[in-house]
Amino acid sequence: MRLLVLLLLLVAGSASAQTAQEIVAKADRIRNPGQAFRSTVTLTEYVNGGERDRTMLAVFSKEDPVTHQFRNLVQYVEPPRDTGKRVLLDGRSLWFYDPASKASVRISAQQRLVGQASIGDILTVNLAADYTASVLGSETIDDAARQKRTCWHLDLKAASDQSTYNRVEYWVDQANFQPVKLRVYSDSGRVLKVLYYRDFAERLGALRPAEAVIIDAVDTNLVTTARQSGDQFQDVPDAWFQRDYLPRLQLK
Repeated sequence: MRLLVLLLLLVAGSASAQTAQEIVAKADRIRNPGQAFRSTVTLTEYVNGGERDRTMLAVFSKEDPVTHQFRNLVQYVEPPRDTGKRVLLDGRSLWFYDPASKASVRISAQQRLVGQASIGDILTVNLAADYTASVLGSETIDDAARQKRTCWHLDLKAASDQSTYNRVEYWVDQANFQPVKLRVYSDSGRVLKVLYYRDFAERLGALRPAEAVIIDAVDTNLVTTARQSGDQFQDVPDAWFQRDYLPRLQLK
């Protein structure tokens, strides 16, 4: 009898994990299109409600049909002191290229760009490819506009050491699979930041969030927004995602 109960629990646990993974995958499709595209991402850091810093990036993204994860090429547009710098996500490797030194160096996805926004926060990623998900329950929370949303509350554990974060809590709207909120943890289990998705609008053929609001978990007066604009589908050559090609790229 005990063996039968154990087997039933294992089957139920497996079904729950599979369902959770499907929820995350459907939310991924709302955040990201399946076709290659380009976008402009404007990162703005606020301290006590006042703007302190701003960076504009051109982001080129293309999904790998084998891994279902995105390859990304990021070029700094503003401020002028950073123009021409690039970040490349090629498979599982992240490279930073500086035209002044003409050198490419390995970096971490947790390296900060502006304020609370790290490289991993602004890259186009499919969470279902990087994390193993489980459902913690159903919960009604306030979204970024302080509207009530009934969500699946999910727990995401890194599927490999290449995932940006070790653990993420994720809230996905049960009515439409829209991503609502993330709570990000460090390797030691400390909450690092809270991220809200907002301003859902027609972008790249579907209703997608146009902005993420990233709040420091220790000091909530430190807030960074990441806003996407100028989205368009664009063929992105595979050659752009090669480290050795970074110095020769002619991007506009």
